[in-house]
Amino acid sequence: MTTSLTEDAARFAADLSFKDIPDDVVRIARRCMVDGLGVMLAGSRHDALAVAECYLQKIGGSPAARVVGHPNLHVTAPQAAFWNGLSGHAMDWDDTQLAEGPNRPYGLLTHPTIPPLAAVMAISEMLGGVSGEALLTAFVAGVEVECKIAEAINPDHYNLGFHTSGTIGTFGAAVAAAKLIGLDVQGIRAAIGGAASMAAGIRANFGTMGKPMHVGRSAENGVTAALLVKEGFTFNDEALDGKWGYLSVAGRGGDPDLVLGRFGQPFVLVSPGISIKPYPCGVLTHPSMDLMKAVMKENALTPEDIESVTLLAANNILHPIRYRIATTELEGKFCMAFLLSSMILRGRAGKEEFTDAFVRSPQVQAMQRRVRTQFDREIEMMGQDRILSRIEVLTTDGRRISRMSDNRYRGGPEHPMSDAELEEKFLDCAQGVLSPATSRKLMDLVWQVERLESSTALLDLASA
Repeated sequence: MTTSLTEDAARFAADLSFKDIPDDVVRIARRCMVDGLGVMLAGSRHDALAVAECYLQKIGGSPAARVVGHPNLHVTAPQAAFWNGLSGHAMDWDDTQLAEGPNRPYGLLTHPTIPPLAAVMAISEMLGGVSGEALLTAFVAGVEVECKIAEAINPDHYNLGFHTSGTIGTFGAAVAAAKLIGLDVQGIRAAIGGAASMAAGIRANFGTMGKPMHVGRSAENGVTAALLVKEGFTFNDEALDGKWGYLSVAGRGGDPDLVLGRFGQPFVLVSPGISIKPYPCGVLTHPSMDLMKAVMKENALTPEDIESVTLLAANNILHPIRYRIATTELEGKFCMAFLLSSMILRGRAGKEEFTDAFVRSPQVQAMQRRVRTQFDREIEMMGQDRILSRIEVLTTDGRRISRMSDNRYRGGPEHPMSDAELEEKFLDCAQGVLSPATSRKLMDLVWQVERLESSTALLDLASA
């Protein structure tokens, strides 16, 4: 009989085999891995990774693992996990977990894929390669445990300032790494204990390199916890539970009953599902960005037609998206004025738009000052189970245009990106990092990852 959340999570992960994973979960896991590797490739050219390369070369370490997006960097497994996690979140283009419990803010639980994916890519390298089935099984175990813990913890964890992808992501990475190196139930419980003492990240660092570093550290710390346990290091084996457990210490408690006995029943990847991002910024902004694009197109507006734009929304959008005017691309990810300006000026927001040069350009700086946000109590009263907003446009010729966003947003489980759209995103992410032929070959391998004899085939291409 289950006695604790820690035990339940560890037993699920230890017992999970590839044959236990339903076909629809395998299919979605492949999609998450395609997307995750793609955003790692895109992020590998971010300024934060140039800093990280200098840091890793100076501290050194045994060259046990290759990394995604760099042909010459060979580092320790924890360091490889750090690099992969940092690059995977550098552009804020990685997928997001949806909430299902009461009072859980929509889209604000965690970015589920990158911490466990970064961990298994690093551990598989250290092991000299593992089967595709083993890689995918460990990844699924990590995602499931990570998301269920994020669901169980009190929403105050995020609302009061923790960055869940850095904190709860550590548990996903630890479980995925522990599973891949063959720890048993007791070993995985201990690895969760180690993760609990290293899980960190605060939202004050949003808009800086510190935000993606949270995810890099979550992957690194999860791998470290698993490897320490493998060598005999001890940790508390009830570290999620009780008065001094992580849920109480970092979240004013929680509600383990929401998830106890439900690991894999159903898998989070299927229900409530995962959102794959069309834009490299917070998912809370995406419906408003699509709405701005639609208003421009449907009314045949040009940038010169825009006198002013007002975005009306609830605090679930306005609090995290906190910069009034962006002056860097990192700030731009949390600045509605920039995000809507990008849609007004270019009708898109991708790799080319998320650059300091574009954010600082005179036309963007001028357009941002025509865009403002406003709290709307009616939208607030609709609840936080959807990402709702309204856009009001005043044109230079005096027209007033108002439109509300749709409950179904692009990328969410109710309106998912097609496989073709996902492939287009992957190839965009890989552009300038891998050759077109290598990008296509890598993507095709991930689509059939469970058939691989050795995971080394992925890094042979992804590190090229």
